[in-house]
Amino acid sequence: MTNPELLTQLLRLLAELTEESEGYLEREDDSQRWYNRGYANGMAAALTRLGHGDAVARTVASDPYDRARDQKHLPWGKAYEHGRDMGERETHEVL
Repeated sequence: MTNPELLTQLLRLLAELTEESEGYLEREDDSQRWYNRGYANGMAAALTRLGHGDAVARTVASDPYDRARDQKHLPWGKAYEHGRDMGERETHEVL
């Protein structure tokens, strides 16, 4: 069973990262923004897989991952993919 306080903190971080990385698709010069969006999306994927999909959906809108995935061979796309992997893995580690 997931600690409700920890889940609230993770959802707050998810919302913050998503908001801060808004417009990342148009900012190829900002790999940190791409990393942060990837991390947020990795968190969302892990939380959804762990049974918290409804809470994720109430916190953030779905993201156009297909557009980011098309960029994975470029530096900003690699930052996104690394962020996504880390967000997913670290969310599983804390839950």
